[in-house]
Amino acid sequence: LACEDPRSSERPISNWTGRELADEMQKRNVVDSISESRVNELLRQMDLKPHRQRCWCFTTEKDRQLFEKQVQQVCQTYLEAAQAYHQKGCRTICVDEMTSLQANERRAKTLRSIPGQIGRRECQYSRHGTLSLTGSWDVVQGQMIHTTIGETRTSKDFTQHLKRTFATDSETIWIVVLDNLTTHCSEEVVRLVARLLEIPEDTLGKKKRSGILASVQSRRKFLTDPTHRIRFVFTPKHSSWLNQIEAIFGVISRRLIRYGNFISKEDLKQKLLSFIEYYNRTFAKPLNWTYQGKPTESKHSRRPKTWREKTQDAKLEQILALVA
Repeated sequence: LACEDPRSSERPISNWTGRELADEMQKRNVVDSISESRVNELLRQMDLKPHRQRCWCFTTEKDRQLFEKQVQQVCQTYLEAAQAYHQKGCRTICVDEMTSLQANERRAKTLRSIPGQIGRRECQYSRHGTLSLTGSWDVVQGQMIHTTIGETRTSKDFTQHLKRTFATDSETIWIVVLDNLTTHCSEEVVRLVARLLEIPEDTLGKKKRSGILASVQSRRKFLTDPTHRIRFVFTPKHSSWLNQIEAIFGVISRRLIRYGNFISKEDLKQKLLSFIEYYNRTFAKPLNWTYQGKPTESKHSRRPKTWREKTQDAKLEQILALVA
């Protein structure tokens, strides 16, 4: 019963609780009477948690072979980044935007925790607008090497961010890992890369008409050219979780944004910059990237044993003990 969808029992809920399971069992005449605590005890014995869920994310790429090829390319880029840096001076970076960061001001002062009492904060707040953060994460150094914070995230904003990032080391080889957002392969980005590679802009063609600028596909082909000193590596569609900088954005969200108090957008901007500087200086480090295109085998990812399997294992242990 706990493994069924509650809506099939005409209950307008998404997850079962012990109370509702007890009620449904009596309604179906499974038992004459059972308490909520007894149901919860049975659930614990079977290691069954109908109140909890984990999320997954499927790619929208329909070509399975293309998806696997792109995943392998991204993972290989991470695995080869250190060797490329030490042998050729190649910089591998992950770039993305963290959008809709709200500058919310709590209407009362947050009370810090004291012995015997957890901290408390006001749930009401005043809104002061939102900002967007664009970051460049160095895979080998484990540092956020450049950050742009503004109110918009247009293709012009993204191009300026890349320009300032590349200016930090203008002569080196750059490999940029990023997702499939249209602004990441816009006309402005192509023209910037062409200028840095000293490719005449009159050879690029015209947008929606001819040449390299003709379409998204032609622009992506130019940006991903392995012979260029500046090369882009795009993650598969709807798979930005392959971008390492997403993990850094998670740290920023948990450590600063979630419980933060910001009196203005400028206050939010300065606190973001201060936190990133603090993060780089104190506990930032290269990520230990182990994913290679398929689920990792670990105890945490294995399916827990069912009640029946546990009972069979217990009986087997008893038989072996008797035989011994």
